[in-house]
Amino acid sequence: MKNIKTWFTVGILIITFSGYAQLGAKSESNNLQLSYSKTTSIVFPYAIKSVDRGSQDVLIQKAKGVENILLLKAGKQNFTQTNLTVVTADGKLYGFVLNYDELCPILNLVADKAHGYDQDVLFSSDNENQEKMEQYASLALSKKKKVTGLKSNRFSIKLQVSGIFIHQDVMYFRILLGNNSRINYDLDQLRFFIRDQKKSKRTASQEIEIIPLFTTSNITKISDESEVSVVFALPKFTIPEKKYFALQLIEKNGGRHVELDIKNNDLKNLEILMSL
Repeated sequence: MKNIKTWFTVGILIITFSGYAQLGAKSESNNLQLSYSKTTSIVFPYAIKSVDRGSQDVLIQKAKGVENILLLKAGKQNFTQTNLTVVTADGKLYGFVLNYDELCPILNLVADKAHGYDQDVLFSSDNENQEKMEQYASLALSKKKKVTGLKSNRFSIKLQVSGIFIHQDVMYFRILLGNNSRINYDLDQLRFFIRDQKKSKRTASQEIEIIPLFTTSNITKISDESEVSVVFALPKFTIPEKKYFALQLIEKNGGRHVELDIKNNDLKNLEILMSL
């Protein structure tokens, strides 16, 4: 009985020390040394959505041309210890303790689970979680249900909507792009608009562009005699009376532009994506 109590006590001590060791390791990994004369870069797995620094003595900015790299530098020598909080597009929250060290700063850091917190961030409806959008876009891409009649063919180039899906405040359009010609199609852009129905020449028409939140593939070329499917995630919308939804496919350095118009009735048969 005495031996059992002894081993039980030893087990508790091991678990306790193990917990402290993990906390210590996490705290150690979240410490970041900055310099006044050198720049530190942190690479995150997803785009940076929000940044908060504890002191203006630390200079921060996103790296030009990318969304997932944060640049830091001491704006004041020997600044007082402070902190940095970063939220990324996959709903993860990262925290760092910032210290001044002119001689041995950390120049490059790849943020991973060791630097993050287990609790996910809840985004507002106009700032959707990118990781979840990726999951639902992939689901929409694999769905067997297809819609018919939503296609346009010009210059042997096909623009077709093969599926329309929705989950909460995001709509997912599965689009089939086809090239039946013998010349590769270099894609400049695929744009989405809400437009007024055609009116007389004297009446000015209006259009509102809808910017995609996410796409499963950044297609730049449709090879000759080939087809490719891609899903675009768009903020939820409806088509007002006397307006229509337009998809515009534009060829780079060419004139084989294709447009597909969709009316409000075409959205009635969209499929609801169930929660994963």
